[in-house]
Amino acid sequence: MQKVEHIGIAVSNLETSIELFEKLLNTACYKKEQVDSENVTTAFFKKGDTKIELLEGIGDENAISKFIAKKGEGIHHIAFEVADIEKEMDRLASEGFQLLNTVPKPGADNKLVCFLHPKSTNSVLIELCQEIN
Repeated sequence: MQKVEHIGIAVSNLETSIELFEKLLNTACYKKEQVDSENVTTAFFKKGDTKIELLEGIGDENAISKFIAKKGEGIHHIAFEVADIEKEMDRLASEGFQLLNTVPKPGADNKLVCFLHPKSTNSVLIELCQEIN
């Protein structure tokens, strides 16, 4: 793993949350995107080297809506940048980590992604991200 790529925050209302984070971080949202593979809409902020991703579920049948229904709004995941996602997935699986998907899938911000089950990571949802070339 190379670095923390972003921190994902589950929100109930993306537009209200964008306004809040623009004030909080004193910077504009630089990108909004719908991610059909996850049934979410995202908004990204960058402050220095740190990226924040806000996530709002589309409908009720997605991980974000279910997370908010169970735990409320808040930090949903930490994403790590990797150079070779398939190699890293193989390495982590061999170390006993439970992968939530067996092949990388398209994610937000031009990335391939894979999630690790929180049961195998001290209750923290971990996302692996690789830039799509």
